[in-house]
Amino acid sequence: MRPSPAVVYYGDDFTGATDTLGTAARAGLRALLFLKTPDAAHLERAGALDVLGIAGAARAMTPEEMQAELRPVAALFRTLGARVLHYKTCSTFDSAPHIGSIGAAVRVLRSAVQQPWTAIVGGQPNIGRYCLFGNLFAAAGSGGEVFRIDRHPTMSRHPVTPMDEADLRLHLSKQGLADVCSVPFTAASRGSDALDTALRQALHSPPADAVLFDVADASQLAAIGDVLWSRAQGSTLLAVGPSSVVDALASALPALRESRGGAPAARTRVPPAQGPVLVLAGSLSPVTARQVAAASSFDIVWLDAAKLAQRDAAALATHADAITEALARGHNVLACTRTPNAASSSSAPLDAQALARAGGDLLAKVLAATPLKRVGIAGGDTSSHGVQALDAWGLGYVADMGAGASLCRVHSDSAALDGMEIMLKGGQMGTEDVFERLVHGDPA
Repeated sequence: MRPSPAVVYYGDDFTGATDTLGTAARAGLRALLFLKTPDAAHLERAGALDVLGIAGAARAMTPEEMQAELRPVAALFRTLGARVLHYKTCSTFDSAPHIGSIGAAVRVLRSAVQQPWTAIVGGQPNIGRYCLFGNLFAAAGSGGEVFRIDRHPTMSRHPVTPMDEADLRLHLSKQGLADVCSVPFTAASRGSDALDTALRQALHSPPADAVLFDVADASQLAAIGDVLWSRAQGSTLLAVGPSSVVDALASALPALRESRGGAPAARTRVPPAQGPVLVLAGSLSPVTARQVAAASSFDIVWLDAAKLAQRDAAALATHADAITEALARGHNVLACTRTPNAASSSSAPLDAQALARAGGDLLAKVLAATPLKRVGIAGGDTSSHGVQALDAWGLGYVADMGAGASLCRVHSDSAALDGMEIMLKGGQMGTEDVFERLVHGDPA
């Protein structure tokens, strides 16, 4: 009989889901990311897992769409017998009542667990995300200046879900989570016992239906993980937040790792690509723009974002042909959407979701013509739609690409796709040389 996983998580976009996959794998936990709620056959093929992930696109869905998306996840969690159900959000918590509502996700998933309250982990220090006294702060790119999230140069102006409130309690209350109590980082800094005492007070005076855990430093995650895992042993628990949820829980699971032959993994060197590399950059983030500028090993193909967003078949075919021809010549290709002030056939505002879906269509069309060994996708929505357009059912971890980006291996029933390596990264994620590393690998 296959043992139950300790944690089942659902990633609200594909880039974040692969970051959590990498977090679990680097901690020595057996992990696999499914690209939709798995059936019995794919569960059998995956074998025994400590952490089972499901990648989705709830971040771009309405509350009604999220209900249909997440109900099968809740049912699977109950069937598998895991202890923690993790709703993996973006580390910047960008969401809104009408799109990607975290509150809507909690309302669906809470029915799958036994604990009447929801744990919310508010920071991810390894990528520059911090929560202090309930307020979220984020760095602008890897190692960049840290801003309060409502003053962040990118996230405060996000085209779909701009973050205009730094206090996560207020931000989530707009999404229906009215009773969120904050446990300050000062409790976690004093260790597990002090944090457990603070949690008890939060749950009982007056009772809270969600508890937000500050994270000011990575060292505090161990205490959070100890407290959450201890609670989950008695009754199953819903936890919300970025990959730091699994990072915290991993510190509480050494006995599980040892019993199943695992150990914290040494950093795996990224090998050079075998053949030409395609990167689809659908993000307009300044971080991605700097990465594009540093990508000296690529031919750049500028995509007509306006026409693609309008699902112009001729534009799609033209771009696919140009990319395919360059790849066939052995060139690496970086396909980028134009910025809003670039030359375009239309000055109308772009439909970001339509553009992301068109990016998925473009990727599928190119790969059908020219199978590749390695690809990359930049942009959360672009990554989600890009992978969904492929005939694949799962992703396994290969190597760390740094700053919230992981290189993964595709599992597919299609021989042309099975084993292909893919890097997914959010617009704010990755080091400046991440595209170059995708081609050349890490220095020896």
